[in-house]
Amino acid sequence: MTGRSLDGVEATGRVLPGGATNSPLIDYTLRGLRRCWLPELGRWSHIHHLDGRPDPNESLPPSDVFYTLNVLLGLSRLSAMPEDIDAPKIFRRNALHLTKLPVATYAFGMALWTAARLSVDLPPDVEQAIHRLLTDRAGWEEFRAQDIGMLLTGVAAQVGAGNRDWERYAAPLFRFLRERYHAASGLFFDAPAGLRRRFASFATQTYLTVACYHYGEIAGDDVAVAMANGCARRLIELQGPDGEWPWFFDALHGRVVDFYEVYSVHQYGMAPAWLELAQAHAVDGAQAAMVRGFNWMFGANEMKRAMFAPELCLSIRSQVRKGELTTKKRRVLRAIGNAYAQRSAGLIGGAGLELRLECRSYELGWILWSFAQRSDVPELTHHPLFVAALSGQYRTAAA
Repeated sequence: MTGRSLDGVEATGRVLPGGATNSPLIDYTLRGLRRCWLPELGRWSHIHHLDGRPDPNESLPPSDVFYTLNVLLGLSRLSAMPEDIDAPKIFRRNALHLTKLPVATYAFGMALWTAARLSVDLPPDVEQAIHRLLTDRAGWEEFRAQDIGMLLTGVAAQVGAGNRDWERYAAPLFRFLRERYHAASGLFFDAPAGLRRRFASFATQTYLTVACYHYGEIAGDDVAVAMANGCARRLIELQGPDGEWPWFFDALHGRVVDFYEVYSVHQYGMAPAWLELAQAHAVDGAQAAMVRGFNWMFGANEMKRAMFAPELCLSIRSQVRKGELTTKKRRVLRAIGNAYAQRSAGLIGGAGLELRLECRSYELGWILWSFAQRSDVPELTHHPLFVAALSGQYRTAAA
């Protein structure tokens, strides 16, 4: 990947083969991904630091590989792949590492999903490893929500792409999800059992909601779609006043036990992914919730600052409570206290917050996935911030 096809992008959107155009948001994101590319490794980085260090990209191989698959998933929704990105080659090179590195189980689900979207084959040893995961029913007891969510979505994507060999796993996976992860509150548990189970993140809700929608659509299963709709409605009810998506929930009772960190990727990528599906299934308020969440990124937030780094075409990872950049202990104790006192957490105001000055490549992948095919929200996709960034009007350092 050299990036030459992204140089000289017009601020109004780049004309693609067949007359389609990328929105400024998408070209902004593609340009940002160039900064995260590790040419010597053939993948996108774990972290691109925004604190001014001379070598901003940090590599963590298991994370790089997963993030690269996530970026490729996003790229699969473009009208045309940038001419200098050989997506099948990048996929093969990185998928080969899945059985050699200590990757999370959900990375195999992402590989299934991305392979289906790109119409490429999985490496044989990776395919065999996934079959072993899915045939070991006892091992499912160890699945965290992101594991089963990604695996079910990947299986559904493969079936939808015509690969019927994966069909035998779809219904059993969904049945296990429904019986062990779905709470009466409408939210999803983080695990099938255990004390940690009820403490579920926004990622838990995202991956299982997306999985239920995707499975429901390919299987014609109204129960799965109803579960996804129910979670979407509850999350919309729990969205913060400025559109912020909470991080931590008591899934048992369907309440927020800690808002922080508030992550940019949830605002512009992961929430829009399931809200797009919720909108297609007539969930009231889905598009409005998506717009509110995205506007949080433009400065409608407690810190009153944009969460983009337009001079780099990147985004700032999160707003976090002061003193909690390097520890989760306070957050865990606070969440447990709120859960057992049966109280909901609130927001604390910008004076108590600081920024996590980094950008992760998978975050940009989620923008591509959620907005590459949207033309109905020009107030977001053609926002002046993206137009100005592409025309070179931003020169300040990220801070």
